[in-house]
Amino acid sequence: MLKRVFPLSLIIGLRFFGLFVVLPVLSIYALQMNGATPLLAGAVMGTYALTQIIFQVPFGTMSDRIGRKKTLLFGLIIFIIGSVVCALSTDIYTLILGRSLQGAGSIGAVVTAMISDLVNEEERSHAMAIMGGTIAISFSTAMIIAPIVGGTWGIHNLFWLTTILSIGAIIILFTLVPEPPKISHSYDNVAVKTKDVFQDKALVQMYITFLFHSSIMTMAFFMIPIVMTHGANHGGFGWAKKELWKVYLPAVVFGLLSMGPAAVFGEKHGKGKLIFMISIVAIMIGFAAMGFSQNPWVFIVGVTLFFIGFNMFEPLLQSFVSKYAKIHQKGAALGVANTFAYVGIFLGGIFGGWMMQSFDRATLAIVVIILCIAWFIWIVKMQNPSARANVYLSLNEYDRIKIMDLNNHEAVFEVYINETENKGVVKYEKDLINEDEIKGLLG
Repeated sequence: MLKRVFPLSLIIGLRFFGLFVVLPVLSIYALQMNGATPLLAGAVMGTYALTQIIFQVPFGTMSDRIGRKKTLLFGLIIFIIGSVVCALSTDIYTLILGRSLQGAGSIGAVVTAMISDLVNEEERSHAMAIMGGTIAISFSTAMIIAPIVGGTWGIHNLFWLTTILSIGAIIILFTLVPEPPKISHSYDNVAVKTKDVFQDKALVQMYITFLFHSSIMTMAFFMIPIVMTHGANHGGFGWAKKELWKVYLPAVVFGLLSMGPAAVFGEKHGKGKLIFMISIVAIMIGFAAMGFSQNPWVFIVGVTLFFIGFNMFEPLLQSFVSKYAKIHQKGAALGVANTFAYVGIFLGGIFGGWMMQSFDRATLAIVVIILCIAWFIWIVKMQNPSARANVYLSLNEYDRIKIMDLNNHEAVFEVYINETENKGVVKYEKDLINEDEIKGLLG
């Protein structure tokens, strides 16, 4: 599995590295541009998320129609063009255009959909954990490289570095990434419409979960540095910015360590819904500690608990969406899910900033706890993906037509043929039928 998943994880990791590596210094760079104002510099920071929101679904749907590799190539080319525009920018408006183009190459959902194509559902959480870990490493590396490269050779060279790495991602795409399996299904002549992926209640529940997850994450990242660096007269602890690593290091370490057990219990043992509920409780306790603590070390414990809860979601979120979606809807459904995530980032940033400006961290923590209670209730009502299972049938042993006829069985969710591996795949409701019974129906 690693051989199939790691090249794709590396591609998305390189792309995220290109976005992360400018973040620590982007506002400084933007304010140096001709025509720059603080508001326009803020637009440089936020434009990327806006175009991500706009293009997530179109890219996901495009990948369902024309293929994953072609869509990935198209997205990477747009990202490269945007990086070059940013590197050559001399005025603020050109820089905004470049950042918009970078965001427009929205390939995150496409990579996730392609990973779900290449691995069986039983391996998917492990695969998503590999992808999430690669992104986390990209983030950590970018935070170190950004001030070194930007301070020594100029911030514009960070965009050239991004361009070079993105070209490397294209090379990886066509040399190391295997072709997705050729799939036959009963939807071959059915056009995927965005509204179709809102008809499944389980998918809608996941979209809202993405919204909760990303918005609360943004509020946390907005609050943490402010509280730690502001003085006691402003409700903070007065730490220097260079000391913030003491806050983030244990949180990142324990957060990353929590991903493995979450993936194992959520996928292998079918406890995904329970993992979600435990994660929300950890986030609630973490925010309570961050909101009401008067001691910086208690605050750090709260940050660590938040990271644990947040990261436990990571290996399961994308996997759950790909499980609930039908085979011809994966790209579109993942695109919608990621759109909800970016909307959450935008709303969380705006709301968190307004709360911290108008009230205090304790009030923000109370609001987040209330949101988490609503989120917890939302998850309780969600169907556990482990209620469905797959049976893989060799076409050398079972008749193709009989396999496809199982689409009409009330206990079968969907059926499709993996032409590349010469097998039929039947997804069924475990409470209604089992694997042996399905094989019995096929004779």
